[in-house]
Amino acid sequence: MTAGTVIVRLPKDLYTRLDTLAKQERTDLVELLNRLATSGVAPRAQAEPSTNAFERIVGRATDLGVSDLAEQHDHYLYGTEKQ
Repeated sequence: MTAGTVIVRLPKDLYTRLDTLAKQERTDLVELLNRLATSGVAPRAQAEPSTNAFERIVGRATDLGVSDLAEQHDHYLYGTEKQ
């Protein structure tokens, strides 16, 4: 398979953000786009499908290492002072 040329039209603000990111990473825009495009291509391992909605939610739970999250949720969500 041979590589060809493809023209992609991007909104100006998106192009600017991508170009800035490429410069920050000291690479060219084509290399950045290639890396971004291929990073999402790898197949993901599928978890066993659960019939129970609660089990699916618990399966996505993450330990944040915060012991007072329930009591101080406003602090963690909105930055208010702890009570």
